[in-house]
Amino acid sequence: MAAQRTIKDDKILHSLHVYFVLGGDPSIPIIYDVENVRDGRSFATRRVAARQHGEVIFYMTASFQRPEEGWEHQDQIPQTPGPEEATPMVDLVKYISPDGVEQWKKEWGGFDIRYVGDPRPEDDPSRQFTPVVQRMWFRADERLPDDDLLHRAAFTYYSDFSLLGASLVPHGLLISSPKVQPASLDHVIWFHRPFRADEWLLYDQSSPSASGARGLSTAHVFTENGTLVATVAQEGLIRPTRAPKDR
Repeated sequence: MAAQRTIKDDKILHSLHVYFVLGGDPSIPIIYDVENVRDGRSFATRRVAARQHGEVIFYMTASFQRPEEGWEHQDQIPQTPGPEEATPMVDLVKYISPDGVEQWKKEWGGFDIRYVGDPRPEDDPSRQFTPVVQRMWFRADERLPDDDLLHRAAFTYYSDFSLLGASLVPHGLLISSPKVQPASLDHVIWFHRPFRADEWLLYDQSSPSASGARGLSTAHVFTENGTLVATVAQEGLIRPTRAPKDR
């Protein structure tokens, strides 16, 4: 949002690349410094540094483009149950971690999120894991204004919700498992087509690789009618936790 407000013409955000440098402190404000890297006829580039306690906690480079016509193609939406058939995420949180419901609502209660898959805990021997994918339907929980940037910002906030967890699916683990020390390291979004964040979007996530205590996850984002609107990638820390005697 800070970067977009420095764009003086009709260019819109088409990609952002983020590094999470330090953990944030939710008790104090964040200062966002925007650097004007370039203003061109078709594209503009901005760099944003987020600061707290005198230190940079986050860097982002964002690119903006004036809309134009060109060739079109896209991947197809996978065959998957619709949002009405999926499990509300708040019910899944209640089932897996009853004590964490209020904190979850505080952080994610602005979204209606539906999990596609088996909602049983990871230690349930009857749980069925899909080998490589993790899918969720989501939308903002109330109608948003007709502001394209706001819809992209709302999606960007949500996009960090579950993506790293996809890198643990092949190992039969949940991101909330005590066996894992997780943290987002970097995050990339490419926006392909307009969308509304208050209408159902399918977050189709998979993980091509995990190594060096890091997991890489990628995702396609589709509207309910099958339009591919964004592609997301994230690498994060998925460090195995060790028992005290092993440390």
